[in-house]
Amino acid sequence: MAFKRTTKVDPSMSMSSMTDIVFLLLIFFLVTSTLVNPNALKLLLPKSTGQVSAKPTVSVSIKDWGDDRFTYHINGNEIPVDLTQVEDDLVGLLQNEEDPTFSIYSDESVPIGEIVQVMNIAKRNHYKVILATQPE
Repeated sequence: MAFKRTTKVDPSMSMSSMTDIVFLLLIFFLVTSTLVNPNALKLLLPKSTGQVSAKPTVSVSIKDWGDDRFTYHINGNEIPVDLTQVEDDLVGLLQNEEDPTFSIYSDESVPIGEIVQVMNIAKRNHYKVILATQPE
């Protein structure tokens, strides 16, 4: 006795659920890619009306004496330090810190080039920098 099947299995698959997943992934990656904010140089620049959460352990002060004469002072010391010695002093003071951070205090009349030289020291040694400002 030969029995014949009356129903056949359909081997095709619906792709509608797969396209839904692809669109959801596309939306997810588009939203998360807008949240990425790469920083070339990690600086903590405080606003003049707020405070920064990081607390610096070392400070570098740049004093303008006029006639293109600038002095650098570590931790408010009255004895000035040459710019070439600032990096060695900072490395010595921040070598045991878990999150090495220092702040820069400068006169308003100090050119930005002098401040950038100190920031370059931070970049070479992977330190964080806080540029101190006075509240308005």
